[in-house]
Amino acid sequence: MTQAAFAPEPAPQHTEPSFDVLRWHDEPWTAQLALDLLPETNGPKVEVLSGSVILTPHAGYDHQDAELGLAYLLKQAARRAKLWLYLETNIVSGQDLFIPDIVILDAPGGGRTTMDIGHAVLLGEIVSPGNRRKDIIDRPREYAAARVPFFLRVDLRNRVPTIALYELTEGEYRPVAAAAAGTRFVMREPFEFSIDPADLLGEEALPEASSEGEG
Repeated sequence: MTQAAFAPEPAPQHTEPSFDVLRWHDEPWTAQLALDLLPETNGPKVEVLSGSVILTPHAGYDHQDAELGLAYLLKQAARRAKLWLYLETNIVSGQDLFIPDIVILDAPGGGRTTMDIGHAVLLGEIVSPGNRRKDIIDRPREYAAARVPFFLRVDLRNRVPTIALYELTEGEYRPVAAAAAGTRFVMREPFEFSIDPADLLGEEALPEASSEGEG
C-alpha cells in the first residue's frame, strides 16, 4: 500500500490585517511582520519576542486603576522635563515588539504607530499575577539589553502597592528608589516625581460575595 503525497495547503491571501494569519504563518515573526499582518486592537496586547507572537489579555481592574492614576500624575511631571508619556504603545527593539504599560520618550510619538526603543527614557511595567516572571525578570533584562536608562516597576501584590525605580548601570538595572503604601516614593531622575503608592488604588476591594453572581 503506497502512501499518498499531499501538497501543503497554500497560505490564504489576506487583503486586510487579520488574526487568521496566526493559523498559517509558520516563519519566525518580526516586529514589522506583526505590524503589517496583524490588526490594530484594543483587546489583547500583541508583542513579538524572539520570533514568536505573544498575546496577552487585559489585566484586572486594580492593574488598570493603578496604570491610569500613575500615568496621569507621571505625565505632568514628564512634560515639565520635556519628555512624553504614553500608555501601552508599540516599542520596536530590533526584530522584537514590546508594549510596556508605561512608556516615557525623549521625542513625541504623535502621528506614529511605533517608536524605536532608542527613544525610550523609562519603561514601566505593572506586575500582573499571571505574568510575574515576565514583569519582574524577563522584561527588565530585555529593556536593559536595549540600553533603556530607567525601568519602573509597580507591584500590587495583596493590594499593597509598591513602586521601585531602577537605573541602568554597567548593563544592569540597579535600584535607586523604592517605597510601599503608606510611605513616600521619591525619584530625582529622569525627572522629579513623588507619590504615596497607596494612592494608586482608588477604592477598597469589593467583598467576594458581592463581586460574583450579581446581575
